[in-house]
Amino acid sequence: MPAVASSLLVIGGARSGKSRYAQARAEALDARLVFIATAQAFDDEMTDRIARHRADRGPRWMTVEEPLDLPAAISAHSAEGSAVLVDCLTLWASNLLLADHDPVIAAQALTETISSCRGPLILVVNEVGLGIVPDNAPARRFRDYAGLINQSVAAAVGEVVMTVAGIPVPIKIR
Repeated sequence: MPAVASSLLVIGGARSGKSRYAQARAEALDARLVFIATAQAFDDEMTDRIARHRADRGPRWMTVEEPLDLPAAISAHSAEGSAVLVDCLTLWASNLLLADHDPVIAAQALTETISSCRGPLILVVNEVGLGIVPDNAPARRFRDYAGLINQSVAAAVGEVVMTVAGIPVPIKIR
């Protein structure tokens, strides 16, 4: 598995293997591992899912829960000798939308943070633009919001990999 030189975006559809791939890339590094979770447990199913994912990562990982101020969390934990994995930007986008944050300002803050990281950074995100156009305004607003963040982050990182049916497909290598 290739090393993460500086920053990596892993993008793919739901259940495409992107989180598993991102975790394996991080675990291949000789680094302290920090997982920044953006999910919020609003129901029992999500509470169970979060607990299952935390257990799957094991004791090598330190977990930080940050649903809104992702740039600050990344900055606080980015250091030489540490690798930061963020899962996932799509949930972060949803959290920001619900909190009525400006997507342009949020994307700009995140891309500035990416460029200043002092250790490897891996970000996971769902591809939102390959499906049909949503039939309602809130869903279209979310798709547009998430797509804007995806484009900004993809431009800022050194590497982009898309996962399809569990297979990593390189998209960008700098």
